[in-house]
Amino acid sequence: MHIKRSISKGGKRVKTLKKTWPFHVMLLPAVIFLIVFSYIPMGGIVMAFQNFKPWLGISGSEWVGFDNFRFLFERNDSLQVIWNTLVIAVLKLIFNLFIPFVFAILLNEIRKVALQRTIQTLVYLPHFLSWVILGGILIDLLSTTGLVNRVLGTFGLGPYFFLGDNAWFRSTVIVTDVWKEFGYNTIVFLAALAGINPALYEAAEIDGAGRWKQTLNITVPSLVPMLMVVGTLALGNVLNAGFDQIFNLYNALVYQTGDIIDTFVYRSALEHGEMGFATAVGLFKSVISMVLIMCSYKLAKKYGGYRIF
Repeated sequence: MHIKRSISKGGKRVKTLKKTWPFHVMLLPAVIFLIVFSYIPMGGIVMAFQNFKPWLGISGSEWVGFDNFRFLFERNDSLQVIWNTLVIAVLKLIFNLFIPFVFAILLNEIRKVALQRTIQTLVYLPHFLSWVILGGILIDLLSTTGLVNRVLGTFGLGPYFFLGDNAWFRSTVIVTDVWKEFGYNTIVFLAALAGINPALYEAAEIDGAGRWKQTLNITVPSLVPMLMVVGTLALGNVLNAGFDQIFNLYNALVYQTGDIIDTFVYRSALEHGEMGFATAVGLFKSVISMVLIMCSYKLAKKYGGYRIF
């Protein structure tokens, strides 16, 4: 009986494979890319437990165990970097949820389709520009002699050194990141708005509810589940404070408040030659991120009904 069931299951798998093999072939390049660039390099994790010297290689470098990790928590600059990463990433997460949420509701209230599409296009555009390009633009705009300070000067304010003053750098990073991404992040909320049953608004209008009450009692509650899903899934990236942005905007004057884990790893490895220590910091971040991703998926499944598998 057991043998017959096994043969039956095997036959079903063969039939399924005959139908789906083109999809497996399409997936093959991505799998190869993932193996070559994500899984094979994991062998370098061993450097986190070594005093790695490039000229000695992995096999010849001295084994130091957990010394690099202990050094991570003993260095004052390491702890400051972790704190900077958390502050910047959490504030980005909050504002990149709240502002697209509100903007999607406001955009949905525009009745002229042409105007709505125009605004959508304008706010989407910054997302498609790299931080290399935007970094150069922002450095010019936010310099002490740039356009922003000239405008502020007409009101008797400034000049402010936005990218060279620790008091301003974090705020500048968060504001520019939200400006770049909020239009693109609005898409998911606009999609959720499109799924709301129009009959709900019609019934509310018959009951005498205006647009404000319809928004509070229908639109907002309908978007909250999507907000929860997006928010919980974003927790997995809370330690990714934006290497591209920080690297293109920061300088030695703002290391105290602007240096994050990724830029710290870059400088430690490539500028200071501390390969083992940099690998240990990167591994520490990856392990914490993995735990956060697992927790975020569980939260999304529990409170938002979202699941991948």
